[in-house]
Amino acid sequence: MTDWPTLLDFDQNHIWHPYAKMPAGIPAIGVAKTQGAIITLADGTELVDGMSSWWAAMHGYNHPKIQQAMHEQIDTMPHIMFGGFTHEPAIELAKRLVKLTPDGLEKVFLVDSGSVAMEVAIKMAMQYWISREQPNKNKLLSFEHGYHGDTFATMAICDPVNGMHSLFSQVLPQHFFAPAPQMGFDINSDDSDIAAVRQLLEQHHDDIAAVTIEPIVQGAGGMRFYRPDFLRQLRSLCDEFNVLLIADEIATGFGRTGKLFACEWADIRPDIMALGKTLTGGHITLAATLATTDISDTISQGQPGILAHGPTFMGNPLACRAAIANIDVLLDSPWQDNIQRIEDQFNDTLLPLKTQDGIADTRVLGAIGVIELERGDLGPHIQAVGIEKGIWVRPFGKLIYTMPAYNIPQAQLNQLTNGLTQAVKTAVQSAIQNA
Repeated sequence: MTDWPTLLDFDQNHIWHPYAKMPAGIPAIGVAKTQGAIITLADGTELVDGMSSWWAAMHGYNHPKIQQAMHEQIDTMPHIMFGGFTHEPAIELAKRLVKLTPDGLEKVFLVDSGSVAMEVAIKMAMQYWISREQPNKNKLLSFEHGYHGDTFATMAICDPVNGMHSLFSQVLPQHFFAPAPQMGFDINSDDSDIAAVRQLLEQHHDDIAAVTIEPIVQGAGGMRFYRPDFLRQLRSLCDEFNVLLIADEIATGFGRTGKLFACEWADIRPDIMALGKTLTGGHITLAATLATTDISDTISQGQPGILAHGPTFMGNPLACRAAIANIDVLLDSPWQDNIQRIEDQFNDTLLPLKTQDGIADTRVLGAIGVIELERGDLGPHIQAVGIEKGIWVRPFGKLIYTMPAYNIPQAQLNQLTNGLTQAVKTAVQSAIQNA
């Protein structure tokens, strides 16, 4: 019999959770098991997962085909160093990534996490220009409301004012920031946002190695959706001013927006693409950075002639095998129909909340539903009411959002959206009454 009170007491006092203080101000909730879209808590409570484990478990938990592949691999070779060795799972995964991603992304660098994938993307861009004997091109152009990870290089290209890393602004490398793309996937824009990017590139392109952007969806920096034409024009500007384009598809890759990759909405190919989160369907950590042949050839022909990066667990066979199975499960499933089903449900249930007092906006794209509140202190209340309703969401600031598994059963999707709308209404109404 698991002694959960003792375990949770130790957790609260000794284990540092993400974006949390020590000892924990709000104790973590014990989880006993997962299955499909259901999280079972230590006390037996079952919750419909509206977060798919920070957007990663796109087929739900414990998918039998992915688990079978992992069992088979762990019995054969759970790990081997990738320096000097290679193995079938890495090769087969790379084949799939080259085939599925936009044409021209033919070189695959396998890493441990999304933040590291973006670190490698940044290093590739910097080393590319060093190898072309233009070391002055060592700055990046990113966007307000952008988020690219929590490691040191990626912190420097997250939103510098409203992001989660402003505390480190005095010690981070200084880069350029453009205004965020105008919100709205279907808007008729005046293009003032892309004009601002043009102005920055005109002034600073000799110093800029690459532009970094989250295609179509700015994720943790605000859950903002923008028009494909902005991305299309950005690609053209990068070509015009001779800078690279890095697409951070860590949150959007593998179908979340309704396209296999969000870059497809604009029919563009970045020079470098970072993938993560859904790569293994949330079963084990793995990420990848893909680049063009021009980038790999330039770096390899320069000095020192290598890409100087090599994580210990790079190309882990167990993770690669999970990723292969995950991709195969996705492609064999009616994933586009499922994304449309979830989008329709969100349109019917979440969008009408926009008329409620205390709610600033609601927006939906693919299997992403967002409720933006007028105040940022109601998240804990909404989460608590959600648990009472049998759902799990993790708000941040003013944003209440959900990104469930693609194959979530309809009854559970109904429970998720009903519980979420009730939790939001309850918290907002309570705040208005107590104001």
